[in-house]
Amino acid sequence: VGDAAQFNSPAGIAISPDSSALFVTDHLNDTIRRVEVATGEVTTVASSGRGSVDGVGDAQEFYHPIGLAISPDGSTLLVSSTGGLHHVCVAAPPPPPSFAPIVVPPSTFSADMAKTWGDASLPQGMVTFLVGDDEERVEHVTKANLCARSPVFRTMFGIGMKERDAAEVTVRNTDLATFTALVRYLCTDQLDLGEEEGGRAQRALDLRELAQMYQVPRLELLCAQALQESVAPATAVPLLEAAHTTGDGRLLAQCRRYVADHAAEVRASGGVEQLRDLGVAKGLLGDALDQVAELKGTVAARDVELEKVRA
Repeated sequence: VGDAAQFNSPAGIAISPDSSALFVTDHLNDTIRRVEVATGEVTTVASSGRGSVDGVGDAQEFYHPIGLAISPDGSTLLVSSTGGLHHVCVAAPPPPPSFAPIVVPPSTFSADMAKTWGDASLPQGMVTFLVGDDEERVEHVTKANLCARSPVFRTMFGIGMKERDAAEVTVRNTDLATFTALVRYLCTDQLDLGEEEGGRAQRALDLRELAQMYQVPRLELLCAQALQESVAPATAVPLLEAAHTTGDGRLLAQCRRYVADHAAEVRASGGVEQLRDLGVAKGLLGDALDQVAELKGTVAARDVELEKVRA
């Protein structure tokens, strides 16, 4: 540390992107040293004797290092030595952007069910739902339980409403499996998205729409959480288009990032052929062009650093 550190003909110097550390070529010791700016602490980041092998830390070999430059992300040093130019990996590159997990609040199921006891305003009996154009049946559902879990059902079966005493209620604009999943959640607190991996994402999209319609916010968050976990090569493009249609900015950003980072896998899965929305296609093309520009900028910056080292 500080004056206790010993160098033998230091030659080149580079500073980390965050200005927290200096990297120094220790010419006659055949090493690269790191100096912490804040504390003066000196450590050896690359040293293994004379040779000419690129590597990570002590796996790197070079003879009499002279000049050096650092990559824009701070992960790699470009070192010139008597044996030529070498790359030294000094840190892992930064991870790609991550998306914070969706936080789902604790269940209120027990407290909701407690409301069904002693409330004279709640309806009596059960109802059968006739779902979709084919009027498929979801039978024998307790009205009071639905009212305790959803303010929309509370209004639907409220005093003075025709549905309060109805034995059957028709539900349009959904399908049997999705509406059954809604009823199952309201009555048991269990989320059912089906077994098929590809179908789970679509079920989560459809069920989230019903959760919004019937004002069940926790179920909506559970579906959003499932969608976040469902982004994969085969689902990224359909979910991207769904997010674009529904205005889900969080899922849209996640899917765009996933497609950019896993382009080959998405293409191999047939994701590109699934594109139907011209707006989404334009957005993906824009992302691709941005990445090309970013790569060109990185290459240009490294070329400049390389010329400095050679000079």
